[in-house]
This record gives sequence, C-alpha cells and structure tokens, in this order.
Amino acid sequence: MPHKGASRSANGAGSIRKKTTIKNGKEYSNWEGRITIGYDPQTGKQIQKTVTGKSQREVTQKMQALAVEVNQGTYVEPSKMTVEAWLSTWILEYLGDVKKSSADLYSWSVRKYIIPALGTMKLSALTAPAIQAFYNGLARREKPLASKTIKNIHGIIHKALQQAVQIGYIRTNPADACKPPRVGKKQIRPLEEDQVSAFLKEIEGHRHEYLYKIALFTGLREGEVLGLTWDRLDTEHGTLLIDRQLQKEKVKGGQYRLTETKNSEFRTLTLPPSVLKLFEQQREFQETMKERACELWADRGLVFTNEIGGYLSYRTVYDCYKRIVKKLGIPTARFHDLRHTYATMAIKGGDDIKTVQENLGHATAAFTLNVYGHVTAGMRQASADRMEKMIHTLVG
Repeated sequence: MPHKGASRSANGAGSIRKKTTIKNGKEYSNWEGRITIGYDPQTGKQIQKTVTGKSQREVTQKMQALAVEVNQGTYVEPSKMTVEAWLSTWILEYLGDVKKSSADLYSWSVRKYIIPALGTMKLSALTAPAIQAFYNGLARREKPLASKTIKNIHGIIHKALQQAVQIGYIRTNPADACKPPRVGKKQIRPLEEDQVSAFLKEIEGHRHEYLYKIALFTGLREGEVLGLTWDRLDTEHGTLLIDRQLQKEKVKGGQYRLTETKNSEFRTLTLPPSVLKLFEQQREFQETMKERACELWADRGLVFTNEIGGYLSYRTVYDCYKRIVKKLGIPTARFHDLRHTYATMAIKGGDDIKTVQENLGHATAAFTLNVYGHVTAGMRQASADRMEKMIHTLVG
C-alpha cells in the first residue's frame, strides 16, 4: 500500500523535458520523458521509466505507446538477463517434464550452438531477425547442419523463450515469427533381395553376426538392439519385450546407459522360430566370451556386449557394419537401412500396415504408411494387374 498522503498519478502519466549537455565545448540537446509504470508494493512509491529521443515528438510517441501497454496490463519491464543466463536457468530448473535423454540433448545443443551465437545478447533484446539469421548461418556453414538438426534447435529456442514469456521476462516469443528450414522427406534405401543374401553370407562367423541378423529380422532400432537384456526374452511364448534402448550421454566423456524407448512406449514382438534360434546361438557365443574373460566379466544381463560383458558401443557396431557393406559394393548403406529392409520385407510378405507399425514402434500407422508408401503403391499396382488378368479370363 502507498504511504498515507502520497501523491498518486495514474499509471501511464508522465512528463517530458529537454536536456542540454556540453561536451568538448559543443552543446548537445535531446528530449527525455518519465512515465509512471506502477508502484512499489512495499513503499508505495512510483516506479518510473525513462525514455529518450532526438525530438519531443519522438519521446511523446514512445510514451504514448508505453502508456497503452501499462494501462492494458501488457507492459513487461525489459529483463537485464542475457540469453545465456536464461538458457542456463531454463536447463537447470525447467526440464523436469522431459526424459533425461532429451534434457541432455537440449543442454548439449544449447551449449554447442545457441550460446556461442546468441548468448551475450540481452534476453529482452532478442529479436526474430536475429534468431532467423542464426538459423540461416547454421545452414550456410562450411559444414552446414542438416535441416532436421536446425529445426530441432528451433524447437529448443522456442520452448525456452515460451517459458520466459510465461514467467514475464519477455512479452512475446520472438521465435514465433521465425522459419526454420523445411525438412524434406528422407529417401529410404532398403537392401535389395540379392544384397540381403550377400550380406547374410558375408557376416557368417562375424563377431556381430547374430546382432546384425536379429536387427534385420526384427526391425529394431540400433539402440534397441544394443539395449536388449535376456530377461526381456520369453522363449516359452516366443516373445521379446522392447521397453529400453542404449544411449550415450550427450556430454563430454558421456557414459552409456539404458533409457526409455524413442516414444516412451513398450511393445512386444512375437518372434519367428528362426529368430529365436539366433538368440540361442548368441547365448552360446556369449558363454564362450564369459569363459575367456573369467573374473573380468561384468554380468549386466545384456544380450550383446563387449568382450567383458560391458555395453557395446555404437561406434564399434557402426564401423564393422560399414566395412561389410563397403566390401559388398554398397558403401552408402546405413545400419538403419536394416530396419527399412525388415519393414519392406514384412509389407511385401503380406503384413498389414497396423501390424508393421506396432512391430516397428511407430507412433501411428499413418506415419508408417507415409514412410513406406512406395512399397504399398507397388503392391496396389500388382493387385490391379492381377485383377486385369482375371477380368480378361472371365470376359474372354
């Protein structure tokens, strides 16, 4: 409450005066206005803001615009906080509702890309053009970032700034007006039948033979394969529970750990006998590794491990895979293409889209259909061709 007898003018009220200063013997003039934006709840004293300009008219216009915001209750005092300071606070205090793996990724992206470019700016001075220029710069670097990566960075900036709006540090979210690059539809490259046959022949006796085969015949993501544990395999009912994946922390010297699956949902696969047999063979292979490692073996219950029972690194699996496909004459093939190959084989084999979606762990069947639409298009054409033959048979 204000002190008794204190003079209270309405919010938005103010005064303008001309100021003259002398510097190096030369006289300089400008205009200054002071406007009431509120009252200190403890002392009752007016809180005033100063605006300046080269002319009385300029200052008047600024004060009028400010008065409208004050009286409408939309005025926000510009924060002196820097973008770096706010992002650091946001990462520390406001990511409790996201998975740790996502929080780690946010933190890594903020420190690697956002803070070096925008960190020194005042949060209140951050504008849409400045953010847009940052995105454009990422796309024009000597080694440009992928459109998807830039779009993910945009998502982080927008989320952080939206929180700042809710707190009252800024009035609007400047990222609303930004346009991150459009992410084009990725062209999938499943292995052809002859390539699958050559691949299977090439990996016979390989250190990761059963890992590659299980990935190919189940469509599991790389992290899901590497995160498999024996207690998720039910040999009696022939099922495999997928509820975790192996991930490496996005920090320097980050450790591997088991986390939730991509969509934070579990799924259960019904395995064909041949795949169950692969798991049996992998268990036998693992027993020989245990014997060699002796007391060095650290039993984590993992299906696929390094030589002493520890997590198998992505790099190890990737490097071995790339050497194999290069030898087969398909050097651009990725480990993820094994997943695409599984999906393509499943659809061509007669599985409906809903079943394929559930086995792959996609969020919706529509997404699966969008990714593998070219496969179903070919099947529809084959169906039309068969109907055409039948019509000719009936009509004569």
